[in-house]
Amino acid sequence: MSEIIETWYIHNRINLYLLDAIEEIYLNDISASKGRKVADQFAHLHNVRMMWLKVAAPELLDGLTKFDKDIQINKSILVSELSKSADAVAQLLEKGFNEGKIKGFKPHPTAFLGYLISHESHHRGQIMLTLKQSGHAVDPKTQYGLWEWGSR
Repeated sequence: MSEIIETWYIHNRINLYLLDAIEEIYLNDISASKGRKVADQFAHLHNVRMMWLKVAAPELLDGLTKFDKDIQINKSILVSELSKSADAVAQLLEKGFNEGKIKGFKPHPTAFLGYLISHESHHRGQIMLTLKQSGHAVDPKTQYGLWEWGSR
């Protein structure tokens, strides 16, 4: 199980690695299709984690703050909240693997991990595209670094 939890943490570090490479001002970039701002994409990842925690293990929500319209989003708060929600999801995964299920999700905990990583990776791609369309693409080192799971 430790490799599965480590996979989750590697994935989260990749998200934070991308966030670190983005200049604060570019968090306001919006995709050409008028979707969410870059900052709102990161906030969405956190909020979806919280949604699943609320369904499957509400006791793990303690200390987490949902991003809403009243919260001023910046890199610092994104790093803090994404780190906290990653820890809570890791606890949920451990609980799920011990019990053989994630409440509210089928078929099993491994599929839940796959779902979370797929969902967040989709949004990471949207973030990359938004930045590129806005003329603020992340540097090639970071682009390749997103795939260096062995060193993250």
